Amino acid sequence: MAEDDEHVADALTDALRQHGHTVLWKSDGGDAVEAAEQADFVLLDLGLPDLDGYEVCRRIRATSTIPIIALTARSEEIDRVMLLQAGADDYVVKPYGFRELLARIEAVTRRTTQAAVPTGTPTPEEPPLTMGALTIDIRVRKASMAGGPLSLTAKEFDLLALLAAERGAVLTREQIIERVWDENWFGSTRTLDVHVGTLRTKLGDKRWIETVRGVGFRLTDPRG
Repeated sequence: MAEDDEHVADALTDALRQHGHTVLWKSDGGDAVEAAEQADFVLLDLGLPDLDGYEVCRRIRATSTIPIIALTARSEEIDRVMLLQAGADDYVVKPYGFRELLARIEAVTRRTTQAAVPTGTPTPEEPPLTMGALTIDIRVRKASMAGGPLSLTAKEFDLLALLAAERGAVLTREQIIERVWDENWFGSTRTLDVHVGTLRTKLGDKRWIETVRGVGFRLTDPRG
């Protein structure tokens, strides 16, 4: 937990421990980046004294797929979009209820312990998925384009794996949210749009993910 307010950190630590979590508290961003290597998920307050919360998120995401939940007082859409683009998996806008926060923590933890393999993807024994120059190996959670590795967040990989498993089929927004995020997802579907946008950029051609207006998305090989 990255939180510079000691009183908030103490109260939140006590509450989380009552629900079975072991909490490692850091009061500045630099220490939080290092401590993230030991954690199962990160609660990241954006108002840290040494580093901007977005930068902390980017630094953690550069080396890890650990789930990151941002705690923010910034409620504007652009702020939430920037958070997701920086690599956050979820966010909670202050003031928030502890039950909501706990539900979000449980959701990301559940996805992690279940290896976050979306329904409909191949079993671990099956060979990697291939589609033109794109290769996705579910077993080791890695993807490559023309032999070069793709640096994907956990959610980006899950989204790509789901679309690849249903190659050519159109998946609705609701189906994708339920299978990649959670059937009890609290956030806006704007989260999906942001992840589709960043994934298109990393794939090198926005045509890889086709938008079917009014329905959803599908994966297609732009080179035929």
